[in-house]
Amino acid sequence: MAEVVEIARSEKDADNGDYMIKPQGFTPAIDTSHWPILLKNYNLLNVRTGHYTPISAGHSPLKRPLKEYIRYGVINLDKPANPSSHEVVAWIKRILNVEKTGHSGTLDPKVTGNLIVCVDRATRLVKSQQGAGKEYVCVARLHSAVPDVAKVARAHESLTGAVFQRPPLISAVKRQLRIRTIYQSKLLEYDADRHLVVF
Repeated sequence: MAEVVEIARSEKDADNGDYMIKPQGFTPAIDTSHWPILLKNYNLLNVRTGHYTPISAGHSPLKRPLKEYIRYGVINLDKPANPSSHEVVAWIKRILNVEKTGHSGTLDPKVTGNLIVCVDRATRLVKSQQGAGKEYVCVARLHSAVPDVAKVARAHESLTGAVFQRPPLISAVKRQLRIRTIYQSKLLEYDADRHLVVF
């Protein structure tokens, strides 16, 4: 009877907006008899305990202050064309009023794309992200329809490995012929009606 009163009391406390696990001295029972057939004995697979130790340091995710999110923040930003990566990072630093910001790879000013910006304590992760490599999605238009998709796939596979590359006009680096290695390339989609290939 005392346990039932405690459960009713804890349910009443949960209604006040305090969404966190309360310390309990008992393990609630699960009745799986009315569950679907594949989950009938699910309660026997789990070993559960009602024991919970509240931690004095840190915050519950729903009660964490916004300053804590900013302090360890990582922003996944879709950079528009024209501003440089350094300008965008400086704007974020000024808007959020933080001490440190860093980005995990420079995008040329005329290029759009994903720019990962680390804030304050998360700037330690920048070095690990810079060595992760890059991935591109390319949409190519063919001059005419190709009846066999296997031909497109074979031609596409020949573009892996070491290839000669000249940086495009919108690139900020010096436009001279250089060798770049393409490690993996995959044909994602082929639209024969519009003569488009996505890889």
